[in-house]
Amino acid sequence: MRLVFAGTPEVAVPALDALLASDRHEVVAVVTRPDAPAGRGRRLVPSPVAERAREAGIEILRPHRPRDPAFLDRLREIAPDCCPVVAYGALLPKVALDIPPRGWVNLHFSLLPAWRGAAPVQHALLAGDEITGAATFLIEEGLDSGPVFGVLTEEIRRDDTSGDLLTRLALAGSGLLAATMDGIEDGTLAPRPQPAEGVSLAPKLSVEDAAADWTAPALHVHRRVRACTPAPGAWTLFRGERLKLRQVTPVPERTGLAPGELAAEKQTVHAGTGSHAVELVWVQPQGKKPMRAADWARGVRVAPGERLGS
Repeated sequence: MRLVFAGTPEVAVPALDALLASDRHEVVAVVTRPDAPAGRGRRLVPSPVAERAREAGIEILRPHRPRDPAFLDRLREIAPDCCPVVAYGALLPKVALDIPPRGWVNLHFSLLPAWRGAAPVQHALLAGDEITGAATFLIEEGLDSGPVFGVLTEEIRRDDTSGDLLTRLALAGSGLLAATMDGIEDGTLAPRPQPAEGVSLAPKLSVEDAAADWTAPALHVHRRVRACTPAPGAWTLFRGERLKLRQVTPVPERTGLAPGELAAEKQTVHAGTGSHAVELVWVQPQGKKPMRAADWARGVRVAPGERLGS
């Protein structure tokens, strides 16, 4: 089939690579978000998918909106049979959905209908799910509500961050998406409607959502830090400045600390929660690189009774 691949971040690149390597399909173009400012100089930088497409020598379409007439006209000229999608980052209007005869097929990182939305992996971690996965489905106008072609499952490990889990799902999901394209071409794969029960939503997490709540149980603090690593980045306040929390570990045997209260020893730093303590393992002070929490505590000279949070 002639394919136009839509995707933007690094997590979409493995799927693009799998389709580029296929001897059954031809990726003739990619659709990605416009170049975005990055770094201290705010220089415009192409998306990871755009970079990979440039290396592969295929056409790159960067519409500001997928309903832009010029983009729609070009898509009609290219005449793709199907448009596979991974984390494109913009809603597709019906006028675009109607162009490829075999539709737009999304690789979504959850077991639909669970966690429809922009941040399925983060919300699975926040909820304490033990199993997640990926699904390919036919895009409709509703939010991730289209019929499903195929699924795979993935165990969530105890210390997985959203970055860890997304990396594994992106690699496994690339094979699922390629197999879905094969099945669509063969006519051996038909999508099945999603169940009406079990729908949950996964909106994008904001920086405010990533703030640690020290009155919550230690398990919840642990989940929030994992869910928000690497983005948007879990954080708390210390002496009025933001301190990023890169890794924490629950310590059930350590009790007696008030929520947010710090206990700094030579090799460990503990913080109280609404239940038992957590150990701060890696932190990142404002304007500095990540460091061991024990090194940070020695540098700032944490005083007895000092607390994290507002």
